[in-house]
Amino acid sequence: MRKQPQEPLAPLPLTPSREAPSNPKALTILRAARSIFLTHGFSAATTDMIQKEAGVSKSTVYAHYANKDALFAAVIEAECAAIMGKVRDIEFRPGQLRETLTALARAYLNIILSQDGLSFFRVVVADAPRFPELAHRFYVAGPDVMTAMISELLASATASGELELSGLEREAAARLFINLVRSEPQLQCLTHPHATPSTKQIDQWIDAAVTTFMRAFGRERHKSV
Repeated sequence: MRKQPQEPLAPLPLTPSREAPSNPKALTILRAARSIFLTHGFSAATTDMIQKEAGVSKSTVYAHYANKDALFAAVIEAECAAIMGKVRDIEFRPGQLRETLTALARAYLNIILSQDGLSFFRVVVADAPRFPELAHRFYVAGPDVMTAMISELLASATASGELELSGLEREAAARLFINLVRSEPQLQCLTHPHATPSTKQIDQWIDAAVTTFMRAFGRERHKSV
């Protein structure tokens, strides 16, 4: 892994969604909150800091968000929605399961291994013991949605005869695939905060995860045993 300078925080997507408010003032506050939370963490962040970052009055902040918890919850949901949007368009095509899984793995790693993705994960995990409900919001809006998306893809692959889950529930298989993709890459990046993996290393991680999953559940494997 090579060293890389820290990148500035990317703004929340401009396109309104269910999670990202369409009101310009609310979106400005949300972007400011995201920057403050990722820079200082949830516990150290204050509404005063967010208000100053947004360039609005405190009353304007409270007109849109009841308190710091509500702001953090809104940031979580907007962040997870932006992440899911980047993988939602990947569709299964019959005969291209390996290619589809590879595309999913690459899109997922590009998100969670980015500087913002790692910072966001650190913030959520660091404050989870003191604020379990907020951590749960992250799990439901992020990992749970990702699992559901991959579970649907696996259903299509099973229906086309390319997967044989051998009695394993689709959701469990989806979580297994996600963990194969995420575990070592995320761990390395979290424990080496001033380094970034090369494209070759990411390719190796993806190939190992997809190959392992295909060997376990691909129909070609079952035909040969």
